[in-house]
Amino acid sequence: MDPAASNQDFIRRIVEAALLASPQPLNLAQIAALFGEDDPLPPGAIETAIAALREECASRGVELVEVASGFRFQVQADVHQYVARLWTERQVKYTRATLETLALIAYRQPITRGEIEQIRGVSVNANTIKMLEEREWIRVIGHRDVPGKPELFGTTRSFLDYFGLKNLDDLPSLSELKEIPELEPQLPFEPPVPAAAALPDATESDEELDTDIDDAGEDEEEDAPQRDSDDMNEEAGDEAEPELRNE
Repeated sequence: MDPAASNQDFIRRIVEAALLASPQPLNLAQIAALFGEDDPLPPGAIETAIAALREECASRGVELVEVASGFRFQVQADVHQYVARLWTERQVKYTRATLETLALIAYRQPITRGEIEQIRGVSVNANTIKMLEEREWIRVIGHRDVPGKPELFGTTRSFLDYFGLKNLDDLPSLSELKEIPELEPQLPFEPPVPAAAALPDATESDEELDTDIDDAGEDEEEDAPQRDSDDMNEEAGDEAEPELRNE
């Protein structure tokens, strides 16, 4: 190895240049391969360089982040709206159905098309699945062991990279997801309330239960005069019918 390469500052510059020049994120193994195998780097040299670069980016317009495929530089969120004006192509807007389908695959994977349709209550357009596959955001990861062997869908590494996620654990929580207007709909993200939750609280005191029973008894007594009156009217009607027939 070039003696200069053993200098930590020089290693940092090499790592920075490689990440800026690469069109794709680079992982630690790919960065280490840049230095050759004849004279390996000091232990932790690359990690130290990445940590130093992250610290340097704290006050800059870009940041160094780790996504599923490795490390990359990207525009800071607070300046993104200005830098985005450099891209003249029309921004792609996804339909509500597409976003709901993608969200279900991300949060419920592995999941079949039929299960997506069951949750959403409508059929899934084949073009929606095709578009997500062409974007390389989802892929077939297996087949459900049931008659017909339906395909099981899951997200890809490209999906994680695009949304700046290191792994699926970095997905926003369901409570945060509900705050996104496009994903506010009728998707049953929360599990159904167990039947036991609908029962009275087991810690209710006996006195409270007795009070409820007494109240119920009073209600029945209040209804009793009305029922007796109705019964008397029905009996009077029954007695009147024979007289009408005799006439």
